[in-house]
Amino acid sequence: AIFVGLLTHFIIFRIIHKLADRSSSVLYEAVFRRCRQPSRLLFPLLVIYIALPLLSLPLNILSFINSTFSILFIFSVIWLLIRIILVFEDLLLNRYKLDVSDNLQARRMHTQVQIIRKICIVMVSILGAASVLMSFEKFRELGTGLLASAGIAGIVIGLAAQKTLANLLAGIQIAITQPIRIDDVVIVESEWGRIEEITLTYVVVRIWDLRRLVVPISYFIEKPFQNWTRVSANLLGTVFLYVDYTVPVSEIRDELGRILNETDLWDKKVSGLVVTNCTEKTMELRALMSAADSSAAWNLHCHVREKLIEFVQKKYPDGLPRARAEFNQKPFNDRQKEDRYK
Repeated sequence: AIFVGLLTHFIIFRIIHKLADRSSSVLYEAVFRRCRQPSRLLFPLLVIYIALPLLSLPLNILSFINSTFSILFIFSVIWLLIRIILVFEDLLLNRYKLDVSDNLQARRMHTQVQIIRKICIVMVSILGAASVLMSFEKFRELGTGLLASAGIAGIVIGLAAQKTLANLLAGIQIAITQPIRIDDVVIVESEWGRIEEITLTYVVVRIWDLRRLVVPISYFIEKPFQNWTRVSANLLGTVFLYVDYTVPVSEIRDELGRILNETDLWDKKVSGLVVTNCTEKTMELRALMSAADSSAAWNLHCHVREKLIEFVQKKYPDGLPRARAEFNQKPFNDRQKEDRYK
């Protein structure tokens, strides 16, 4: 029976492997990669389970063997179902790539699919564990007793797992409403980063310096945070420059246009330079520019800031911020001059 099961498994997945190579199909490749290992256990168990009634063994031994193989069979079926869920995830996410410039729809789909996948895996695992326990007579009797007191048990479990249930419900709410998505750019707890992983209980934010900020998923329902890519990945950036009143603003505006036209970081949608404030010492100039995403916007900010400072340093070195002071002194008389020289 074991030989027949393994041979059947080998033939079927050999055919799937050939089909995946010839057609380059995502379905065949995902089935071969995800389902090969659980099927290697399931096929022999299935044949053995069918052949068990043909064995002439004592009833107690046959009952023990039957129970053992039933548990293994349930385990292999649950394992295969989880892998089938992963196959569906691969098929859905293959159409939506995150490495494109406009990936709003892809991020939305990745978020929904990942949360739904985790919910389905939890449900299948719970059903599998319940099926294994119900195969034992004592656990079956215990289950009947628990059903009789389900109301009290539900209240006790609900009070004990209040935080956990709140996080689970928040995870389902985030999957539906999507205040955050995979690869969204957010500012959480004054930290800039990207959403790297969303589970049923927590969210992992990859900070710009490669640290990971782990936040309870209920945080994104209960507290305010910044999402820079909620509607689109495009961002408007600003660079502030402080110069002396003697610097001509029109020339800096022309220089900003030249700098933006020479870089690929600018998406050629928004640009401008205006005087936003005046103090007793300097003028405040604000350069406005747009970029395709947050990473390009950050690099564009740094590039424009550096080039504008370099332009002012070279062409208007006296136009950098400075402090002025004027001293008025009366002329010295002869006696004061003698005292000063002494």
